Amino acid sequence: MDIRALEKTKKIGYIFDIYYDGKFFDSFDEMKDKNTVKGNFKEVMNSLGFTWAKGIQQGGRTDARVTGSNCLYVSSSFCGNIQKIIENFNEKLDGKMKITRVRRTIPNLAFPDFIKGRKYIYSYPLKKIKRSIDEINKICKELSGTYDVSEFTDNKGKKLKEYIRTVSIFFEAGKLVFEGNSFMPKQVRIMSAYILTGSKEPLPGKFLKLSEVLLNEELLDNIFFESDLTVENVDKIYSNQNNDLYIFYIHKNLKGKLIGKNGKNIKRLRKELNGNIIVREI
Repeated sequence: MDIRALEKTKKIGYIFDIYYDGKFFDSFDEMKDKNTVKGNFKEVMNSLGFTWAKGIQQGGRTDARVTGSNCLYVSSSFCGNIQKIIENFNEKLDGKMKITRVRRTIPNLAFPDFIKGRKYIYSYPLKKIKRSIDEINKICKELSGTYDVSEFTDNKGKKLKEYIRTVSIFFEAGKLVFEGNSFMPKQVRIMSAYILTGSKEPLPGKFLKLSEVLLNEELLDNIFFESDLTVENVDKIYSNQNNDLYIFYIHKNLKGKLIGKNGKNIKRLRKELNGNIIVREI
């Protein structure tokens, strides 16, 4: 982590955990004249006064009509009432999409590099399943592992340079559960078709849910939580999981007093806390 770069920027990374109902959206990514997940997020957040630098990164893309528990990452210098933003956002989207949680972290990340894995659930109607439970369990075991999955993707996926994927599949309570570090286009829906019906025609997206996006340990260690630590003249303090990095928010006219002559005060605080301190003006 580049502490000096963090000291020079006013931005913070925001991870918005979101839930969206796939039946209300034509696609995940923004498309002209289409009702999309990212398009709605961008439009509503802008209308509420939340702005960010560069674009919106996601934990995973989903096909049309697929429901998701996903996460969106942006770098922003916003320091207002984020809880009020969330409340207003959820009210405006009225159940179609909602922010379930917001986490602060390092800004300017290549967010996909910090995704450890994704979990999908395919809930196909039981009456339409053509294989026995024993057959399904056998095929799930056969298709779990690390291998070339190109036979279970579409033409878009076949244009990718890398076909090797790691996936774990099991059948639980009448539903297929997929866990993997990366998935190719339509891979889960085509695999679901093969496992449940014997066909390789992708099953409908409306039965598929992105259940969870898993973040790696490096990013989880650098999620900032509001600290109960109190320091004179400091308005608010956030610290990471290991308590070795702190962000102090302070009014501009008090910053010099906090730092002290030749940095004496801030050096003392760093020693007491045994961690790095980033000072941000509010």
